[in-house]
Amino acid sequence: MKPEIARHSWFALQTRLRYEHFAAAHLRSKGYEPFLPVYACRRRWADRVKKVEQPLFPGYLFCRFDLLNRLPILVTPGVIQVIGNGKIPIPIDDEEIAAIQTVVQSELPRQPWPFLQVGQKVRIECGPLHGLEGILLDLRGNHRLVLSVGLLRRSVAVEIDSAWVSPVSSKSAAASEAAVLLRAS
Repeated sequence: MKPEIARHSWFALQTRLRYEHFAAAHLRSKGYEPFLPVYACRRRWADRVKKVEQPLFPGYLFCRFDLLNRLPILVTPGVIQVIGNGKIPIPIDDEEIAAIQTVVQSELPRQPWPFLQVGQKVRIECGPLHGLEGILLDLRGNHRLVLSVGLLRRSVAVEIDSAWVSPVSSKSAAASEAAVLLRAS
């Protein structure tokens, strides 16, 4: 990676549906650093079942670039827009991107997940995801850590061992728990 690219922020790009891989390949060929997180799933056709990679965030990919020079990004085939508030692009938090990259590199089972804001926030204390924070869920006896990209209002769930986690105690976690308790009463 070029040193000048490392200073640029990550942005979410909206793409045409099922054009995520195509757009990422074009961006890479232009010298940009796209990040398209994927997961493996099984697709059934009439004559066979095949394992394919699907985007964790359908219709989106991430790219690091200079915001002042975004025209080459916007004219890339398959790219619709840079996600932001109105016409003002908003960078993705580096910690959110780093967490998603860690999950993809861990090769643990993962899948898209509905966006969550409240719940038990936990920190992974050991294993390949050590240091990540997210929301702990229990689904059919399996524990999952849910990581969210706030700007996209999308989340990813990765299967974990419940022994790896410890609760996060912070003002924001306490505020979230208080909000849940207030809504419940």
